[in-house]
Amino acid sequence: SRFETCWPALMKDSHGVIIIFNPELPSHLKEIEMWYSCFVQQQPLLDSQCLLVAHHKPGSAEDTENLSLAYPLNKLKLIHSNLEEDPEDVRMEFMKYFRSLITIINESREREEMSIIS
Repeated sequence: SRFETCWPALMKDSHGVIIIFNPELPSHLKEIEMWYSCFVQQQPLLDSQCLLVAHHKPGSAEDTENLSLAYPLNKLKLIHSNLEEDPEDVRMEFMKYFRSLITIINESREREEMSIIS
Protein backbone atom coordinates (compact mmCIF):
# COMPACT_ATOMS: atom_id res chain seq x y z
CA SER A 1 0.00 0.00 0.00
CA ARG A 2 1.13 3.56 -0.58
CA PHE A 3 1.25 4.21 3.16
CA GLU A 4 3.77 1.47 3.93
CA THR A 5 6.60 3.98 4.17
CA CYS A 6 4.77 5.54 7.14
CA TRP A 7 4.38 2.27 9.03
CA PRO A 8 7.66 2.40 10.97
CA ALA A 9 6.69 5.83 12.32
CA LEU A 10 3.23 4.57 13.27
CA MET A 11 4.69 1.52 15.01
CA LYS A 12 7.40 3.32 16.93
CA ASP A 13 6.80 2.95 20.67
CA SER A 14 3.25 1.72 20.14
CA HIS A 15 1.74 -0.26 23.00
CA GLY A 16 -1.28 -1.71 21.29
CA VAL A 17 -2.90 -2.41 17.96
CA ILE A 18 -6.62 -2.40 17.20
CA ILE A 19 -7.58 -3.95 13.88
CA ILE A 20 -11.10 -3.15 12.68
CA PHE A 21 -12.49 -5.07 9.73
CA ASN A 22 -15.69 -5.94 7.92
CA PRO A 23 -16.35 -9.66 8.51
CA GLU A 24 -18.53 -9.81 5.39
CA LEU A 25 -15.62 -9.07 3.07
CA PRO A 26 -13.40 -12.11 2.38
CA SER A 27 -10.63 -9.72 1.26
CA HIS A 28 -10.61 -8.17 4.75
CA LEU A 29 -10.05 -11.57 6.34
CA LYS A 30 -6.87 -11.95 4.25
CA GLU A 31 -5.78 -8.40 4.97
CA ILE A 32 -6.04 -8.70 8.74
CA GLU A 33 -3.45 -11.49 8.61
CA MET A 34 -1.06 -9.05 6.93
CA TRP A 35 -1.82 -6.27 9.44
CA TYR A 36 -1.29 -8.69 12.33
CA SER A 37 2.00 -9.88 10.87
CA CYS A 38 3.33 -6.35 10.26
CA PHE A 39 2.02 -4.52 13.29
CA VAL A 40 1.98 -7.18 16.01
CA GLN A 41 4.41 -9.99 15.22
CA GLN A 42 7.22 -7.88 13.76
CA GLN A 43 7.32 -5.33 16.58
CA PRO A 44 7.02 -7.64 18.55
CA LEU A 45 3.91 -7.07 20.65
CA LEU A 46 2.10 -9.64 22.76
CA ASP A 47 -1.15 -11.02 21.41
CA SER A 48 -2.86 -9.48 24.42
CA GLN A 49 -1.81 -6.06 23.07
CA CYS A 50 -3.90 -6.62 19.96
CA LEU A 51 -7.67 -6.31 19.67
CA LEU A 52 -9.69 -7.44 16.65
CA VAL A 53 -12.98 -5.68 16.01
CA ALA A 54 -15.43 -7.23 13.55
CA HIS A 55 -17.60 -4.27 12.67
CA HIS A 56 -21.12 -4.99 11.47
CA LYS A 57 -22.85 -2.39 9.37
CA PRO A 58 -26.54 -1.70 10.05
CA GLY A 59 -28.68 -4.39 8.43
CA SER A 60 -25.73 -6.70 7.78
CA ALA A 61 -25.97 -10.48 7.79
CA GLU A 62 -26.05 -12.00 11.25
CA ASP A 63 -24.29 -15.22 10.28
CA THR A 64 -20.90 -13.52 10.52
CA GLU A 65 -21.36 -13.28 14.31
CA ASN A 66 -19.89 -16.77 14.81
CA LEU A 67 -16.80 -15.92 12.85
CA SER A 68 -14.03 -18.49 13.14
CA LEU A 69 -10.63 -17.11 12.26
CA ALA A 70 -7.63 -19.26 11.38
CA TYR A 71 -4.42 -19.46 13.42
CA PRO A 72 -2.74 -17.16 14.52
CA LEU A 73 -5.67 -14.72 14.49
CA ASN A 74 -7.80 -17.09 16.55
CA LYS A 75 -5.52 -16.45 19.54
CA LEU A 76 -6.52 -12.77 19.62
CA LYS A 77 -9.33 -11.13 21.52
CA LEU A 78 -12.18 -10.64 19.02
CA ILE A 79 -15.16 -8.41 19.64
CA HIS A 80 -18.15 -7.76 17.44
CA SER A 81 -19.28 -4.19 17.15
CA ASN A 82 -22.70 -3.15 16.05
CA LEU A 83 -23.17 0.42 17.13
CA GLU A 84 -26.89 0.42 16.41
CA GLU A 85 -27.65 -2.50 18.69
CA ASP A 86 -25.12 -2.46 21.47
CA PRO A 87 -22.73 0.49 21.68
CA GLU A 88 -22.40 0.02 25.46
CA ASP A 89 -21.01 -3.49 25.02
CA VAL A 90 -18.33 -2.23 22.65
CA ARG A 91 -17.43 0.59 25.04
CA MET A 92 -16.99 -1.90 27.89
CA GLU A 93 -14.74 -4.12 25.76
CA PHE A 94 -12.59 -1.14 24.77
CA MET A 95 -12.26 -0.15 28.42
CA LYS A 96 -11.16 -3.69 29.34
CA TYR A 97 -8.63 -3.66 26.51
CA PHE A 98 -7.17 -0.28 27.55
CA ARG A 99 -6.95 -1.42 31.18
CA SER A 100 -5.02 -4.53 30.17
CA LEU A 101 -2.65 -2.38 28.09
CA ILE A 102 -2.00 -0.09 31.04
CA THR A 103 -1.18 -3.13 33.18
CA ILE A 104 1.28 -4.42 30.56
CA ILE A 105 2.93 -0.99 30.21
CA ASN A 106 3.28 -0.58 33.98
CA GLU A 107 4.76 -4.07 34.38
CA SER A 108 7.34 -3.51 31.65
CA ARG A 109 8.25 -0.12 33.13
CA GLU A 110 8.77 -1.72 36.54
CA ARG A 111 10.97 -4.39 34.97
CA GLU A 112 13.05 -1.70 33.24
CA GLU A 113 13.45 0.23 36.49
CA MET A 114 14.49 -2.92 38.34
CA SER A 115 17.07 -3.75 35.68
CA ILE A 116 18.52 -0.23 35.96
CA ILE A 117 18.72 -0.53 39.76
CA SER A 118 20.26 -4.01 39.84
